[in-house]
Amino acid sequence: MLKIVPQEREGMTLRLQGDVIGLWVEELRRSCDAARRSGEALTVDLTDVGFVDWDGVALLRRLEDAGVLLVNASRFVVEQLKAPGR
Repeated sequence: MLKIVPQEREGMTLRLQGDVIGLWVEELRRSCDAARRSGEALTVDLTDVGFVDWDGVALLRRLEDAGVLLVNASRFVVEQLKAPGR
């Protein structure tokens, strides 16, 4: 399960709680798309994310490439994001 909590501070922040896996990857994509349409800078706070599957890693990499700031990832999640794609 993934909880996505929007917070307004210096732009829009989406705080994630849970795992970025399965159907939740698409839900996160939709939430990010909606937040980015506002024109505000978007930050994704990964403080409470324990695991990200391959599809989630791909999404987070695309978001980062598009200028979305990813913050507060655990060392494990950082290593997942650095790992070569499949």
